[in-house]
Amino acid sequence: MTSRRHFLKVGSLSLATCGLAKSIFAQTTGQAPAKLESLTAGVKPLEPEDFGARLEKARALMAAHKIDGLFLTGGTSLVYFTTVSWGTSERTFGALISRKGSPVWVCPAFELERAKELIPAGQQIRIWEEHESPYKLIGGIMKDIGAGGGRLAIGPSTSAFVDFGIRQDAAALEVVDGALVTEGCRGTKTDKEIAYMDLANKITKLAFREGFKGLREGMSQRDLAGLISGAHAKLGAPGGGGPQFGPATAFPHGSRFPQALREGDPIVVDGGCGVQGYRSDVTRTIVFGKPTDKLRVVWDIVKKAQAAALKAARPGAKCEDVDAAARKVVEDAGYGPGYKYFGHRVGHGIGLEGHEYPYLVKGNTLKLEPGMTFSNEPGIYIYGEFGVRTEDCMVITQDGARLLGGMEAVSIEQPFSEAK
Repeated sequence: MTSRRHFLKVGSLSLATCGLAKSIFAQTTGQAPAKLESLTAGVKPLEPEDFGARLEKARALMAAHKIDGLFLTGGTSLVYFTTVSWGTSERTFGALISRKGSPVWVCPAFELERAKELIPAGQQIRIWEEHESPYKLIGGIMKDIGAGGGRLAIGPSTSAFVDFGIRQDAAALEVVDGALVTEGCRGTKTDKEIAYMDLANKITKLAFREGFKGLREGMSQRDLAGLISGAHAKLGAPGGGGPQFGPATAFPHGSRFPQALREGDPIVVDGGCGVQGYRSDVTRTIVFGKPTDKLRVVWDIVKKAQAAALKAARPGAKCEDVDAAARKVVEDAGYGPGYKYFGHRVGHGIGLEGHEYPYLVKGNTLKLEPGMTFSNEPGIYIYGEFGVRTEDCMVITQDGARLLGGMEAVSIEQPFSEAK
């Protein structure tokens, strides 16, 4: 079984040309598809000044919240602020960011040479041997910057054993949640980051469109997934999509049972890729053959719910307002109350991770700001029959919101508007 979560984690992507989507259902192979070419070859990566701006924003937030240091271990926040990609393990490795100066690194001694390959030249690295405590090193760094009894924030994805070790071996420090800093920076995107995401979402939509050209009776989920991942690769961005057929489309994250495509089956595909690490997330619901009247009606309800969420998403609106707007359309159409048929929030933040802060969900009163990016993915799921979800990512603009990557769904027969 190919799951949606797998495909949210793969990739690095590209772009291409689009045609009218009714042709995607051609089941003959007589006509060769248009050649797919990489769209990422000319994409420029972030530059040192981009990372410098991130550190300055982090320091401003640290000052505002009276935080003296921020310790980050391996993960996307470490990459975001330092460019350094490092896996997680039982040996503590990370960077301590203070309000002044360059990050100071804590590194296992035997990993020093590998670390030097990644850490920008001139930044201090403090090492610890196998029998020594890395947390005493962290306490020492804080003392050296004049904050030996100060407030140390730790990244929200930091392992519990690191948190415990700091509290035990650097007990003079007050340990606090670093999400105020990491999420405060990562929650809004720059123009460059948004451009990467625009391209990533366009590529995934083009790859889906290409994959749908190969639909055929009896094909497996793996067959369709292979077509979609192959198209992503040709477009320059490894990625893919996790298909579900027939009644299994009612499982929002997929059924574990394999399926073979049959005439009249609804198809739900959810997937994505990444450009310079920035993710796409797209879902389309189509049908192999002719949709039933009920399937068509439900598809139209879901599309209207997505449009309502997009309209509600604007600076100053609360995250929960966007969810409520989509949910009202679904409930007013008879598919309620609450989570009965629309069982999940309408959207999640997206950026370097497929799912990240903040979330469009009831109870989240955070106000939207320009540059925030989200999935917009209402759905209706009727177990034993079918499910429908339409998903595009969107960015909050100065006066509203827009979908990333264009090519929005038009109807169940036309899952993509023409690419521009």
